[in-house]
Amino acid sequence: MSNGSSITHFLLLAFADTRELQLLHFWLFLGIYLAALLGNGLIITAVACDHRLHTPMYFFLLNLALLDLGCISTTLPKAMANSPWDTRAISFSGCAAQDFFFAFFISAEFSLLTVMAYDCYVAICKPLHYGSLQGSRACVHMAAAAWGSGFLTALLHMANTFSIPLCQGNGLDQFFCEIPQILKLSCSQSDYLREVYLLSFSIFFSFVCFVFIVVSYVQIFRAVLRMPSQQGQQKAFSTCLPHLAMVSQFLSTATFAYLKPTSISSTDLDLVVSFLYSVVPPAVNPLIYSMRNQELRDALRKLLQYTAIFTETSRTTFCS
Repeated sequence: MSNGSSITHFLLLAFADTRELQLLHFWLFLGIYLAALLGNGLIITAVACDHRLHTPMYFFLLNLALLDLGCISTTLPKAMANSPWDTRAISFSGCAAQDFFFAFFISAEFSLLTVMAYDCYVAICKPLHYGSLQGSRACVHMAAAAWGSGFLTALLHMANTFSIPLCQGNGLDQFFCEIPQILKLSCSQSDYLREVYLLSFSIFFSFVCFVFIVVSYVQIFRAVLRMPSQQGQQKAFSTCLPHLAMVSQFLSTATFAYLKPTSISSTDLDLVVSFLYSVVPPAVNPLIYSMRNQELRDALRKLLQYTAIFTETSRTTFCS
């Protein structure tokens, strides 16, 4: 295999050799995937259907849920399908598409998390100016910028990665098409370094966003500590600290996965790290960002009650 054009497919990582363990991985991934679909789907439905949630904060939460659904739907379904059918193959075009969409959703999500930190900062630290700074048009523009930055980042990385000559086989030590694993197959040092430099720039930009997020939360915490109500302080800290912890975990594991030296690379380590930044956030974000919110819980409760009443009415009508 002298170059990427001669590779028709890649081989993803096989989780286990025995049928029992393969089925165990399938059911584990299926449970995580269904939980992510349910959590993020409920958020999208609640925000879209309840007019009281048509505010900037919930608008950004809806976008975050959409990105989480896209991210986890890019990686897990293929990994789940490989286990029961005992196959590891993914086509070259399928791998390129998976790489593009994963980079797109991940990049857009981190940009959106930066926007959400700014929205929280304005809401708490500049409440009198919130209406003018976070109008509907401004929110749409910020969300569009997050999605657009993700698209451009993904397009640049995919075009650069899949133009690199590959001559080290077609096996990937990962359950999805990840850029660092594809770079291991490169036979051109200059092309390899070009993509590494591009990845380094992307990580640097993400780090700048992270610094902005941290500074925003520091200002938020300072404003919260000046609150006279201790209950208000506890509510703000219980909401903001999990946000900051998840962002930190997301950036640290992604940075380690993409920029770690090859000397400390191992299949088990790569698998755990990629799982932490590609699967855990989409599954956990609904709990951290939304389910702790009383307004959203009330909207979900009313939505479920309405669904139950509608189902019962439809059943009664059908039986009559």
